[in-house]
Amino acid sequence: MTRLLIWRHGNTDWNAASRVQGQTDIPLNDLGREQAREAAPLLAALRPDAIVASDLSRAADTAAALAALTGLPVRSDARLRERHFGNWQGLLLTEVAAQFPDEYARWRAGDPAPGADVEPLDELGKRIGTALHEIADEMAGGTIVVATHGGAARQGCGHLLGWDHAVLRTVGPLRNCHWTELRHHPEQGWHLRAHNVGPITTPPTEPV
Repeated sequence: MTRLLIWRHGNTDWNAASRVQGQTDIPLNDLGREQAREAAPLLAALRPDAIVASDLSRAADTAAALAALTGLPVRSDARLRERHFGNWQGLLLTEVAAQFPDEYARWRAGDPAPGADVEPLDELGKRIGTALHEIADEMAGGTIVVATHGGAARQGCGHLLGWDHAVLRTVGPLRNCHWTELRHHPEQGWHLRAHNVGPITTPPTEPV
């Protein structure tokens, strides 16, 4: 049985402000670093065999907190980056709503390709899902922690599980420094075993 623990990064100042990050490289803030330190012992207790992280610093530095406890190296994979939010990156969500009202309304309604140069969900799911599948194949039978981003985690999991957009919209977002657990059986395929697991003190934030 192969186990993936798909871990969202800790809080950033842009998370706190509801500013769209996307693939902008925003570092963890003090809260985010503390969240990573709180979550790391919980993940270490699950005895991971490998750690892989998005190359954006908020995910890489989150992974580093676990590496410090386990002694495992962190492998970087740029495919694990967050969804690219096109013209919205760097804007507050209130600014997005004011400047791109039609596209914003489509995004809120669940349109997988709302426009404004936002990466379509099908492309995001394929990018993240392909990376997760390859990581799992390389470490078949092991436990791998994958430090990534909220939207990326949702779509990547959906890709592996074969869930469409309508199903994924019914699943709550990952909180900062929480994770989703997937397991793969050679004959039965992928199964969701747990979702939004992590330190109980972590407040919810928008996964953008």
